[in-house]
Amino acid sequence: MTTPRSTSGSGAEDRHVPVLLQRCVDLLAPALAEPGSVLVDCTLGMGGHTEAVLEQVPTARVVGIDRDPQAIALASERLARFGDRFQAVHAVYDEIGEVVAHLGLTAVQGVLMDLGVSSLQIDETDRGFSYAQDAPLDMRMDTTSGLTAADVLNTYDERDLTRILREYGEERFAQRIARAVVRRREVEPWTRSAALVDLVRANIPAATRKTGGNPAKRTFQALRIEVNGELEVLERAVPAAVDVLAVGGRIVVESYQSLEDRIVKRELARGATSSAPAGLPVEPETHKPYLKLLVRGAEEAPAEELERNPRSASVRLRAAERLRPTPDHLRHRPRGENKP
Repeated sequence: MTTPRSTSGSGAEDRHVPVLLQRCVDLLAPALAEPGSVLVDCTLGMGGHTEAVLEQVPTARVVGIDRDPQAIALASERLARFGDRFQAVHAVYDEIGEVVAHLGLTAVQGVLMDLGVSSLQIDETDRGFSYAQDAPLDMRMDTTSGLTAADVLNTYDERDLTRILREYGEERFAQRIARAVVRRREVEPWTRSAALVDLVRANIPAATRKTGGNPAKRTFQALRIEVNGELEVLERAVPAAVDVLAVGGRIVVESYQSLEDRIVKRELARGATSSAPAGLPVEPETHKPYLKLLVRGAEEAPAEELERNPRSASVRLRAAERLRPTPDHLRHRPRGENKP
């Protein structure tokens, strides 16, 4: 976890259209009204959401977390005009508790998570996130460490590849694709995305390929999630984010696929539901909900935004407000802390 300096960028504001931008600001703003209030933007990206908060909520400071050094550099350049109201931190967002403590804070008033792959990562052809362009099979959000997608394809056995494609990509033909991946690497190692697109297309029945867009999108999603440990990170990050919220603080999360949304829904519902055993005549104070849900279900992008920004089609937004401290028996334990 490091705090990088601003470096020259290349027009971050021109390369990304934030999803549900004004809705996110409107949900967070009431919690940021007091001078010195702090928002943690857990997925800084190119800084679009953070910029809107800093412009519209003059009482707020923002700490922006991202695992992608390129995103940190672009956003830092874009947001330099806000001076010390903005600080970027190179970290994975499940480290939010450590980030907040490292900055000398005991709690924050807002948390924003805009999940999934960013426009920067999709549009950078050499990152390998997009099935629409041939590129090296990398897919790492942090290009300084970890396995690449090529490593996964070249080293995982057929059973693990099948599991990843089925669980993370919800791919009906996972086993067929995994078997073909293993057969091909015996002849030639995996290096490029176009070859993977061709293999997936060849192993999905023609009738199935007629609808649903590019048949490789599920395989690419599955590999990206595996390479970056996205679901495991999110499982840790949401309760950790709730833990650092001050009473009255708010959390807003935008998800883009059902696996993410399910995790967010479960964790926020957990905080908004009494933990008392059924049938008690009086609900103990320690079992009352510690969160209040701010939206009904999961909000989707309105029609006018869909026209303006096609990437908003799959968004699901959830939000909650902290009512009181988390009871000890429900408190999230930081990574590495042993259970009693």
